[in-house]
Amino acid sequence: MMDNISFITMFTLSGLGGTAGYRGILFALTLLCYCVIWLVNLTIAVTVILDKNLHEPMYVFLCNLCINGLYGTAGFYPKFLHDLLSSAHVISYSGCLLQGFVLHSSATADFSILALMAYDRYVAICRPLVYHSVMTKRRVFVYVFFAWLVPFYLLFLSTITTSTSKLCGSHIPKLYCINWLISNLACSSSIAQVVIPAFNYTFYFGHVIFIVWSYIYLVKTSHASKENRRKFMQTCLPHLLSLVIVVASLLFDLLYMRFGSKELPQNVQNFIAMEFLLVPPIINPLIYGFTLTKIRKRVFKSFKSCVFTLKS
Repeated sequence: MMDNISFITMFTLSGLGGTAGYRGILFALTLLCYCVIWLVNLTIAVTVILDKNLHEPMYVFLCNLCINGLYGTAGFYPKFLHDLLSSAHVISYSGCLLQGFVLHSSATADFSILALMAYDRYVAICRPLVYHSVMTKRRVFVYVFFAWLVPFYLLFLSTITTSTSKLCGSHIPKLYCINWLISNLACSSSIAQVVIPAFNYTFYFGHVIFIVWSYIYLVKTSHASKENRRKFMQTCLPHLLSLVIVVASLLFDLLYMRFGSKELPQNVQNFIAMEFLLVPPIINPLIYGFTLTKIRKRVFKSFKSCVFTLKS
């Protein structure tokens, strides 16, 4: 560990101080939610991977969205479940940086994948004659590769700059670690610690603008024919709902961290902090599972086969 941060080896996490009376119930509910997250996301991901008929760009991107949901929640739930059973809510310095990296990179990867899904729908509906020449298997692989690489690279840079800070405190006022809260503990900020996060926010705000513009254009184009309207309602509406859920959850938490009142009850603060780790990972797979016909039929077919096998 570097000399300028060698005095801080552990962080304390707040949020569970007033939950001693019902921590067992909270543990059971949290474990149930985490199991549901694994069930719904893994079901969609495995269905897409195993069924060759679903090896199309839209479903490949959906599979990556579900995998990202599992990746992001893995950075929070195991540690949170451990804290619910522990009297000391602490995390090591390296563990704090790792958790911040996982949560940040997962959130930004969501936007990258949703942007790819919006682009895929734009080409499919607005330029259907060139769809198969534009969305080739090789290009889809490249798109997915960069959808993971860019968030990881940008957040790696952000985490490295955060790790070089000289810290003047060790208390994280949240259930989990994020880079912004670690930076708030720094005695002073370097230019890199200001520029890199600002660039990251701007870069992914650009993703949101691109997605919104794509859907505005898609809505206009869909009015041209009944077939386009059908495509939009069947395949674009789930994407749009996912975008709204992800953006609303992250924006709600971000705005509360910056401008929210600390006088709210601790339980309310905890829910706000957990919302983007609870709502999108559960709702997104359910939206796609119920609205995309191929996914729904394949999942129901697999379920019926399992039931029939168990009965026989």
